[in-house]
Amino acid sequence: MTRQNPKKKRRSGRYALILIAGFFLASGILRLGSGTGSAIAREVDALRHTEKEEVLAPQVCETGEGISELLVAIKEREARVAKQEASLAGRMKALGVAEVSMKQNLAALIEAEENLKATMALADTASEDDLSRLTSVYENMKAKDAVPLFEEMDPQFSAGFLGRMRPDAAAKIFAGLTPSKAYSISVILAGRNAEVPTE
Repeated sequence: MTRQNPKKKRRSGRYALILIAGFFLASGILRLGSGTGSAIAREVDALRHTEKEEVLAPQVCETGEGISELLVAIKEREARVAKQEASLAGRMKALGVAEVSMKQNLAALIEAEENLKATMALADTASEDDLSRLTSVYENMKAKDAVPLFEEMDPQFSAGFLGRMRPDAAAKIFAGLTPSKAYSISVILAGRNAEVPTE
């Protein structure tokens, strides 16, 4: 048994393919030459003319009842949206004005609070100065002249002055008071700091 050369097999396969391709080529040339090509050219030309006519012809849009209703609904919606936008713009403007007014009022309140604090501090200082001055007056009075005044005073009021006085001046006034008055003032002075936490 003889073996065929593989190179020969490959060559014969190539020749067969080339031969088949040649047949197809010849068939195409024959068809083009026999009028098929001109028919294709005519069809292509007809298609070009149809496309040009479609481009140049005015487009007519037929509107049915559904489309007109849709257009009316769209216009109504646009009107509602425009109205809502106008309302929203008005609200935003009103909010802006209210915000400015609120900031001005807040600034005025802060300023008034600062002024009130300053006034209260002045009043506290003035009242403390007045109390200190009056306490000093009572301390420097002779006991026989101060005792009748303290007898007439409310025990709470007199206890406030006696608690601020020097101990020696307060002792002279206590000595001249009636026992009931001296006792009332002593109870007030003793209980004044009773509720203050020790720790």
